[in-house]
Amino acid sequence: MIRKWSASIVRAGRRVGGSSAPVTYTLIALCCLAFLAGPASGLNPAYGTGDELLAVQRAYFRRWGVIPAELFEGSGRPALTPATALFVHGSWVHLLGNMLFLYVFGAMTEERMGRVQFTLFYVGCGYLALLGYAVANADSEQSLVGASGAISAVLGAFLYLFPRARVTSLLPFLFFLPVRFPAWVVLPFWAALQWLAAGRAPDGPGVAYLAHLIGFGLGFGYASVRYGRPTGPTRVKAAPAPAPEGENQP
Repeated sequence: MIRKWSASIVRAGRRVGGSSAPVTYTLIALCCLAFLAGPASGLNPAYGTGDELLAVQRAYFRRWGVIPAELFEGSGRPALTPATALFVHGSWVHLLGNMLFLYVFGAMTEERMGRVQFTLFYVGCGYLALLGYAVANADSEQSLVGASGAISAVLGAFLYLFPRARVTSLLPFLFFLPVRFPAWVVLPFWAALQWLAAGRAPDGPGVAYLAHLIGFGLGFGYASVRYGRPTGPTRVKAAPAPAPEGENQP
């Protein structure tokens, strides 16, 4: 059995290494593995059940997530949490929503940027998005986890690099019928929803929409400075709508 698992892992590694977007698929795999191994998935009986499991989850999020009130204390460990939080998710919906967006928009963006540059771009923008949220909410004791600040940066870069790419979306107010729009329609609409939601977001647990907006702006700004004129029309096979599950504040 162990030999079969080892062979499967080797084959998967070869497929990722030979793909046109290995960094995107590796990031997805790392996020999924971290979630499955952690207490948020609810799959490991060693973490207990009920109130015991909830306590373990809260401690897990505080250890690996961003706590704005602790981030600027000067110690080294909290300064690393905007990087570790990128690989931690609060629920199955949170994970799957983020990974679907990364899968759809990450591959083309990585192909355009290149592997090394895309890796630095993803981690750097994700870190800064979480840091920006922490600065704006410096007194918050809520832990902040999730990759959507980095993924929002990917969306911003995608909008600049492929503005005429055709994106298939499932819009709730159209009864989830699939409709195809260019990226310059879908992604600004997504950003506008984040802006509206950020203005109405209550204090306490929920979605950190401000981190989305910061990430999106960073991604678009970086691509506009780093690259020339956008490319021609491109088709994107599928994309959810209207937004990925945000940075969670469990």
